[in-house]
Amino acid sequence: MATTAIDLKEEILQLKKERNAVILAHNYQVGEIQDIADYVGDSLGLAYKAQETDCDVIAFCGVHFMAETAKILNPNKTVVLPDRDAGCSLEESCPAEDLAAFLEANKEKNYYVIAYINCSGGVKALCDVIVTSGNAIDIVNKAPADRPILFVPDANLGAWVMEQTGRKMDLWQGACYVHVEFTQNSINKIKEEYPEALVVAHPECTTAVRMLADEVCSTEKMIGFCKNAPVKDIIVVTESGMLHRLQKEAPDKNLIAGPTDKCACNDCHFMKMNTMEKLRDCLLNLTPTVEMPEEIRQRAEAPIIRMLEQSK
Repeated sequence: MATTAIDLKEEILQLKKERNAVILAHNYQVGEIQDIADYVGDSLGLAYKAQETDCDVIAFCGVHFMAETAKILNPNKTVVLPDRDAGCSLEESCPAEDLAAFLEANKEKNYYVIAYINCSGGVKALCDVIVTSGNAIDIVNKAPADRPILFVPDANLGAWVMEQTGRKMDLWQGACYVHVEFTQNSINKIKEEYPEALVVAHPECTTAVRMLADEVCSTEKMIGFCKNAPVKDIIVVTESGMLHRLQKEAPDKNLIAGPTDKCACNDCHFMKMNTMEKLRDCLLNLTPTVEMPEEIRQRAEAPIIRMLEQSK
């Protein structure tokens, strides 16, 4: 007999109890996973929760770099990811060996390296401090004034941070494939359908799209914006999974997925690789686990802890 959604949920909850596990889920996960998670949030919130947990097992429903961050902060815990292949175009845009070679070739500049959290543990190990979209402005403002900044890997987020801080930075030319698919044309078209709507966009979007937004902010800050917006219609320009949480948090609003030129909403296929069945299986088998060399983990931990301390 086929497993029903109710049976699957009960299996996951039972396994979570048996394994003394916590389930962490990113805002871009499918709704069923968000609903069963112990905590749903953005990269910064998830990093805090990973640091705080006293469970034996962390089931991280997100993409690989997020689960890796949890492992960096919890070396003695078992960290599992439902789908080992849930990657990230931003992470892939900045291989650690390429960054190491660039820093070596430009060592006379003595870069202060700031990395967006959407990068590998190997890249984190080469950096001075990590940022998320929610805290990047504050942390860049705290960077040493006497050193040039290299911001990796997202050029769009870096450009937005420069606009907000006035701080010159050299930008690694990486991008999130999901957010760059939103265009000026696609947002203008949806605004024609909802002329009274406000637009909230993620800073990983291009400059042309950010200029059309009434607010540019992290996914977590989108919740407050949508709750407090003086209008009913809000166009949300980020990965479509965010609307599941927003609809729960702001039920009185008409939340409209930001479209691309190709489709009415925008999914990250990496985020959507995690399923309830894979979550059940990773708790059952405690695999796939996230591991890394201890030397890399220790070096990567320092800039993450620096971020968490500077974000309090």
